[in-house]
Amino acid sequence: MTLFPDMVMGGLSASITGRAMDKGLLSVEAVDIRDYADNKNRHVDDYTYGGGAGMLMQAQPVVDCYESIEAAIRERRPEVKPHVIYMTPTGKPFTQADAERLSKMDCLVLLCGHYEGIDARATELIVDEEISLGDFVLTGGELPAMVVVDAVSRLIPGVLGSDESAVYESFYNGLLEYPQYTRPPVYRGMEVPEVLLSGNHKLIEDWRFDQSLAITKEKRPDLYEAYVEEHKEELAARARKKK
Repeated sequence: MTLFPDMVMGGLSASITGRAMDKGLLSVEAVDIRDYADNKNRHVDDYTYGGGAGMLMQAQPVVDCYESIEAAIRERRPEVKPHVIYMTPTGKPFTQADAERLSKMDCLVLLCGHYEGIDARATELIVDEEISLGDFVLTGGELPAMVVVDAVSRLIPGVLGSDESAVYESFYNGLLEYPQYTRPPVYRGMEVPEVLLSGNHKLIEDWRFDQSLAITKEKRPDLYEAYVEEHKEELAARARKKK
């Protein structure tokens, strides 16, 4: 749900997401909220009660837009209830765990705000959860919504070339991704770690885990501490085996 459907579809129609849509692995539609304005000029905003800078998106076109979407979905798949997400700086920070959770849902509706936001009555009526990309403000919710679609779509079976691609990416197991290398084995005097050329899959797996742990400790100590707390026994067992 957006004021800029061409922007959304232009971005999502490229690369992996676009190919997945072409294959029918997922379906994405950008619905123009302006189509549900109740005036000939297609205005969907007005001044804020109580004063303040900027304009606010009105409840009526937003709610009518959603109800139209819900009716269309109910007609095709009566058993499906859309899960509505409002992209807003006041929402919960988006994580890989959220992407995994949302990828298991049948139907997501992403609501993109603009101006100073949306009349609170609209969000109270239709929104199931609020999501944020971080502690900053953008001109609209389109870019965050596209990020959510991209992150979620990668976890749908068949979207990536290899199912392992999603398994071994950053944050999948709570750690950052280990460093990776490709040909040539030596570039400007820098060599690929010898263990990666050994062909010993167990040693490679151990090296990658150790690298992920070290990189997470350095770059995201918050994630590192959470991982260590959750996996104390496993890490202690690994340490004993190394001895």
